[in-house]
Amino acid sequence: MTDVSADNHEGLERMPLHVFSERAYLDYSMYVILDRALPHVGDGLKPVQRRILYAMSELGLAATAKFKKSARTVGDVLGKFHPHGDTACYEAMVLMAQGFSYRYPLIDGQGNWGSSDDPKSFAAMRYTEARLAPYAEVLLAEVGQGTVDWQPNFDGTLEEPRLLPARLPNLLLNGATGIAVGMATDIPSHNLREVAAACIHLLAHPDATVAELMAHVPGPDYPTAAEIVTPPAELARLYESGTGSIRLRARYELEQGDIVITALPYQVSGNRILEQVAQQMQAKKLPMVEDLRDESDHESPTRLVMVPRSHRVDVERLMSHLFATTDLERSYRVNMNVIGRDGRPRVMNLREVLVEWLGYRTETVRRRLEHRLRKVQNRLHLLAGLLIAFLDLDEVIRIIRTEDEPKAVLMTRFALTEVQAEYILDTRLRQLARLEEVKLRAEQDALAEERDRLQGLLDSERLLKKLVGEELRRDADKYGDERRSSLVQREVALALDETELAPSEPVTVVLSERGWVRSAKGHELDPEGLGYKAGDAYLSAARVRSNQPVVFLDATGRGYSLPAHTLPSARGQGEPLTGRLAPPKGADFVAVLGGGPEAEYLLASDAGYGFLVTLQALYAKPKAGKAVLTLPPGAGVLPPVPVPDRHSDRLAAVTTGGHLLVYPVSELPELPRGKGNKIIGIPAARAKAREEYVAALAVIPENAGLAIRSGKRRFTLKPADLERYHGERGRRGRLLPRGFQRVEALEIA
Repeated sequence: MTDVSADNHEGLERMPLHVFSERAYLDYSMYVILDRALPHVGDGLKPVQRRILYAMSELGLAATAKFKKSARTVGDVLGKFHPHGDTACYEAMVLMAQGFSYRYPLIDGQGNWGSSDDPKSFAAMRYTEARLAPYAEVLLAEVGQGTVDWQPNFDGTLEEPRLLPARLPNLLLNGATGIAVGMATDIPSHNLREVAAACIHLLAHPDATVAELMAHVPGPDYPTAAEIVTPPAELARLYESGTGSIRLRARYELEQGDIVITALPYQVSGNRILEQVAQQMQAKKLPMVEDLRDESDHESPTRLVMVPRSHRVDVERLMSHLFATTDLERSYRVNMNVIGRDGRPRVMNLREVLVEWLGYRTETVRRRLEHRLRKVQNRLHLLAGLLIAFLDLDEVIRIIRTEDEPKAVLMTRFALTEVQAEYILDTRLRQLARLEEVKLRAEQDALAEERDRLQGLLDSERLLKKLVGEELRRDADKYGDERRSSLVQREVALALDETELAPSEPVTVVLSERGWVRSAKGHELDPEGLGYKAGDAYLSAARVRSNQPVVFLDATGRGYSLPAHTLPSARGQGEPLTGRLAPPKGADFVAVLGGGPEAEYLLASDAGYGFLVTLQALYAKPKAGKAVLTLPPGAGVLPPVPVPDRHSDRLAAVTTGGHLLVYPVSELPELPRGKGNKIIGIPAARAKAREEYVAALAVIPENAGLAIRSGKRRFTLKPADLERYHGERGRRGRLLPRGFQRVEALEIA
C-alpha cells in the first residue's frame, strides 16, 4: 500500500479509503461539535448566535437605536461572518427574540415574530425589524475593552470575537439545545437573580457543594409560568450529575365551576391541547367534559376553558387524567453538555458550570482592568511630557519655530520619549493656555488615583473577586425578575381507566346456554323472556353498572372479565363470547357474575369442594383468562352463589343422594383460587364412580327458610326446621324426607 504522505508524479495525495473516511468524519464531527451545535460555557452562545449579536452591535442596533430590517442584519451576518443559509440564520435570530422561547430575550423584535401557539409562524425577514434587547448589553458592553480574543472571519478580511465577554452566566439563564455528532445538549433556563446569588456564594465559599448552591438555585425557571413538579430528590440528582429530566405541568384554576388553564408547559401550544382534548371527547373518552373553548387574548395569552358536565365531576381526578394523556404535562430531558474553557465538550454539573464561568468571568475582568490600566498609564505618560513642556513653554515654541527636526531636538532637550514629543507637536495652541495646565494637572491626579486603584485590584485576588461579585449584584438588580416556574410537589398523574371513563348506568348482562352475551339497560329486565336463537336458551344473568367489569366462568373453572359497557346491546341476540375470549376447546360457559369489586361469591365443584372469593380476585385479562377453580377428576362446576353477608349467612348443600347439610358460610375460607375445602361429605367410592355428587347449593340469609324443589313438588323448611340439618362443615348431613331426595333446586323461602 502506498504511504499516506507519498505523492505521485501528478502531485495527487493518495491514501487508503478507510484512513480518508475516518479523517473526514472526525473533522466534520469536531466542526459540528465545536462550531455549530454546542454552546460555550463562557457566553452560553453558539457561533451563529454570537455572530448575529456582534453584527447587530456593529450596525449600531443598540437597545436605544431605531429598529432596522431583519434582512439587513441577516445579510451582514452572512456576508461578513457566517457563510451559511439565510433561513437557518434568520430562525436563530427569531428564537433569540421570542419571549416564550428565551427566558431573557437578546433581541427586541418589531412585527410578527411568531406566537406561543405556533412559534414558526413568524413573518419573513423582509417584513420584520429588530434591534438588540437591553439584556444583550450583558454580552456586548465590554467587547471593545480588551476582553476578547479575535479571529479572522471566513475570508480573512475582517475579525470577529471568539467569545463575548458575558457579565452573567448566560448559559444557565437562557439555556441551550443542540444536536451534534454523537452528542447533544439540553440545558434548561434559570432565574437570573437565583444564579447570580449562587455565583456570589461560590465566590465567597469556593468549596461550596452542589447541595449548598441549590439553596440559591432550587431548579430551572422556564419562560412560561407552568409548575415544575419534579421531586426535589430528582432535581438534586440532576444538578449533581448534569443529566436527568424535568416535568412541567400546566396551571389551572376553577371559575364558577369551569376549569380554566392559565399557563402551559414550555413550548406547548394551546391549539395542540385543544386538539388532544377534543379527540378524547369525540372518542367518548371524556364523558365528564361538556364543552371546551379557547378564550385567549392579548390580556390573557393563555386561557383555555373546560366545562365539566356537572358539579359532581371530580376535577382533580379529571385533570390528573389530562396531565397523563395530553401535553398539559411534559417531561424535558436535561443534558448539560457544554464546551469548557479548555475547548473540550463535556457534561458538567451545576457547580462545575458555575466554577468554569466564574473562572472565565474573573479572567475577563482582569483583562478589562489591565486594558484600562494600560490606557491610563499611556495617558499619564503623555500628560507627563506635556506638563514638562509647560514648564519651559517659550523654549518649546522656539524649537518648533527654528529647528528642522523639532521632534528629535525636543526629545534631547527635555528627555522626552518619541510618543511624548509627537503628542506635544500635535497639541493645539489653545491648549497651551494657563487654564489648560490646571485641567491637565487635575486629570493627571485623577488618572494617578485610578491607576493605583486598578493596580490594587490586579494585585489582590480577594479584591478582584469582590469586584466580580459587586458587578454580578448590580446586573442582577438591573435585569433580574421574579421566578415564573414555581416548584411544587404534586401527585403523579394517572390516566383514567375504561371503567372510570364509561358512564355509570344500570345494565343487565345476559348469558345464554350456547355462550352468547348481550347487555340491556336497566335492572327490571326479565332475562328469561328475551328471544333466543333456535336451540339456545337463557343460562345466567348479572345486574351491574355499565362502568363495572363482568366475570364469566367456564366449565373448566377458568375466569374471564370484560367491561360491561363494551358488550353488545340486547336489542339483538348479542354475540358469542368465543369471539372475545379463548376458553379451552369444548369448554362451555356456565355463569356470568357482576357487582362491586368486594362482592363475594361461593365457588364450588359438584365433587363437594369450594371456597369464598371476591369478584375483583376473578378479574382477568381477556382472551386466555385465568384458572380460578381447580376441579377434581370427573367433577363439574356448580353455578356460583352470591354471598350477601358471610358473617350471618348459612350455607345449604344437598347431594343427589338426598343428604342436606347446613352450617355458617364463614366456615369456608376466602381464597383467590384453588380447590377449596370440603363442603359436604360424600363417600369416596360413590364420588369416584359419580354415583353421588352435589346437586345444589344455596346461601340462606338470617331468619330465612329453604324451599326444596323436586319435580313439580316443593317442600319448605322453616328456619326452625333447618336446625335438624345443621352440622359441621364436611359432614354427611341428614337425609331429606322420602319423595324429596331427588333435589332439582334449592330456593330461599
